[in-house]
Amino acid sequence: MAATLTRPTAREAFVRSALRECARLRADPWDLALATWVPLLALALLAWMFSAGVPRELPVAVVDHDNSAASRELVRRLDAVPGLRVAARPADLTQAWSEVRAVRAFAVVHVPAGAERQVLRGGSAVVFAYYNASHQTAGQAVLRGIGEAAQATSAHLVRRGVARVGGAQAVRQPPLRVQATVLANAARSYEHFLLGLLFPALLHLAACLAMVGALGRELRDGSAGTWLAECGDRLLPAVAGKLAPYLLLFTAYGTLSLLWLAAIRGGVAGSAVLLVAAQAAMYLAYGGIALLLVGATRNMGTSLSLTGLYAGTSLAFSGATFPVQGAPLFAQAWSQLLPFTAYLKLQAQQLDLDAAWTASLSLLGTLLLFVLVAGGAGLRLYARGARDPASWGQR
Repeated sequence: MAATLTRPTAREAFVRSALRECARLRADPWDLALATWVPLLALALLAWMFSAGVPRELPVAVVDHDNSAASRELVRRLDAVPGLRVAARPADLTQAWSEVRAVRAFAVVHVPAGAERQVLRGGSAVVFAYYNASHQTAGQAVLRGIGEAAQATSAHLVRRGVARVGGAQAVRQPPLRVQATVLANAARSYEHFLLGLLFPALLHLAACLAMVGALGRELRDGSAGTWLAECGDRLLPAVAGKLAPYLLLFTAYGTLSLLWLAAIRGGVAGSAVLLVAAQAAMYLAYGGIALLLVGATRNMGTSLSLTGLYAGTSLAFSGATFPVQGAPLFAQAWSQLLPFTAYLKLQAQQLDLDAAWTASLSLLGTLLLFVLVAGGAGLRLYARGARDPASWGQR
């Protein structure tokens, strides 16, 4: 009697597809590397590169045309700022510009002649700071350090110089003061700021490339028919099983990156559970995007190129490094079409700002909407390619 062939259940199809993908990964060291040790190595390298926390010993050039006790005090305080180092003392501004052009200094501090005399007469002197904005991060850090040194020097002169010349009554509090308080990242740690962007940026790009490769390879190698036959032609469980190893791996990597960020900051301000859920939702969203790209192009090479264009620009258009408010309509629209944008907002809310968990539900819903819309459309398109032998074999 012939054996009766039964169609596998959805669960069995999912498991068969997942096991088949795991076996294929074990057989291909390069694909296995992309999904395992390469992302982990990249995370470790980024963590090591930014482990200093804040920039230190950034070189500045000081042009002192006053040659007074006040200017020497300013230079001393500039050199005492942890983030600064007086690397050059050129005689004039022309020599100082050469230091900046050669990137031997990120800023020039110019103390004009007569500065101390103006202060002792009860007036105010202007110290000029020129910083290199082409190195935005270093330039702004240097400018902030110069401001701190100038403010400390000013307070020193007021307490000693002005009081000595004009008496105690000559020392007055300024009529208007600003008290600035840093919210979140109070230490102004570049490690926390940059790693909070680079960790998910790296992981979502690697995850999307891995998932595009997994789906596209079945069409490129003409093995889609065999794969679907093993899964009883149940496309949704088959696709879900194929992507499941990548979703689990990258969610684990994302969770590890969150633990590192939490260790830098000293904990999670909001909901850790919501952060991990958002990590999983982001990778699900990019799984839907991968399905859409492969289904629309039916070409693995083209899909990988489009992945680089789409996911590779996420950091620039997320609004985290440069605000998109007021940007051209295309930039604003592109930002909203990226799951990465919604995830970063949720991460800021829950990791740093202690937002109510209800405030992040809409962002989590946005990520899940990407899964439904992009994944749903992609599944229909991919089904046509996977079941059409004429579309197989494209490279």
